[in-house]
Amino acid sequence: MTATQTAPIELYYWPTPNGHKISIMLEELGVPYRLHFVNIGKGDQFKPEFLAISPNNKMPAIVDPEGPDGQPISVFESGAILQYLGRKFGRFYPTEERARVAVDQWLFWQMGGFGPMLGQNHHFSSYAPEKIPYAIKRYRDETHRLYGVLDKQLTGNDFVAGDYSIADMAIVGWAKLWEGQGMTAAEFPAVMAWLERVSARPAVERAYAIKLPQPALDLATDKEAQKVLFNQRSR
Repeated sequence: MTATQTAPIELYYWPTPNGHKISIMLEELGVPYRLHFVNIGKGDQFKPEFLAISPNNKMPAIVDPEGPDGQPISVFESGAILQYLGRKFGRFYPTEERARVAVDQWLFWQMGGFGPMLGQNHHFSSYAPEKIPYAIKRYRDETHRLYGVLDKQLTGNDFVAGDYSIADMAIVGWAKLWEGQGMTAAEFPAVMAWLERVSARPAVERAYAIKLPQPALDLATDKEAQKVLFNQRSR
């Protein structure tokens, strides 16, 4: 389906790689949206009103007041949100089956591997209270392997699945953090060129320029925020 948007889409957001996926998509679409900041370091994700639309207590999530048949719909999970918006507005998500499969497989590659494995890399390298060499090496090695897969796919290609798509939007926020993941630019030249290409898009620049209502917590040093974020608090 394709559509226009009159009422703003409600975006529940915090500036993480997963949050950036949806702000990028909405900026690329040029449709009205309203931000609701979900401060994950302070536990906003556990509030009942947020859990009503995102039962897995993770952001991002959206509420589209102009959903199917004109009725509101809420969507959680960033990949599902990207697919929903792509179908609704008929952009950045192909309708032809072969092209859609190409996008889907790279979207699910990010959702199932590139995001979770890089997230574990960050956790054990930066946040874990005990440095476990095996875990650090395990997830850094897997991160390295995944970057190799991405670099091979991007060699000779401007984007990961044909034209610029929701697959690129899903991957870019994670790939921007390559230095903190222990990767080196020289090993992955195609990824670095793609990062520069995607990051230069005006919509991506606007998405990354969103200002927070309050300073973000320093998760590397704030132990209380770590307890909340890593689900160690009692509730």
